[in-house]
Amino acid sequence: MTIETRHPRVEIEFCTGCKWHLRAGWMAQELLLTFGNTIGELALIPGKSATFIVRVNGDVVFDRKDHGRFPEMKEVKQLVRTVIAPEMGLGHSDTAVKSAAGGAAGGAGGATGATQAHEEKKADAVAAPAPVTPAAQVDEDDEDSTTHDKECKTCV
Repeated sequence: MTIETRHPRVEIEFCTGCKWHLRAGWMAQELLLTFGNTIGELALIPGKSATFIVRVNGDVVFDRKDHGRFPEMKEVKQLVRTVIAPEMGLGHSDTAVKSAAGGAAGGAGGATGATQAHEEKKADAVAAPAPVTPAAQVDEDDEDSTTHDKECKTCV
């Protein structure tokens, strides 16, 4: 018996040794609540080596190792939406994208100057990558550390 893959397919691969099960499950739940039946299939894929990767239709949209941090939920929703439903609005999760794309003054909502400045400031904060703590400064007992320069202690 062959099981046919449904598209769009969203995958969240996570490190079981790092105990990122709950983070992956929460993200999957949020994506299902946001996109409903627009997602054809959502898979949680147990992995290793401090992996946390989000894929849509097999293409990586976010890799924790490339960014040096976990994705924000708002960011994941925007990345997934861009692939599976570009015309779909995300409500408050769209704010930074519209502001970063040239300001909100002419866009939906017709923001005032003060509001536009505030939204642009928020967009800059979202766009700036989070600082990464050197591995030597990370507590070895921190199972949810976002800084894995090498294999995590349970992933060897």
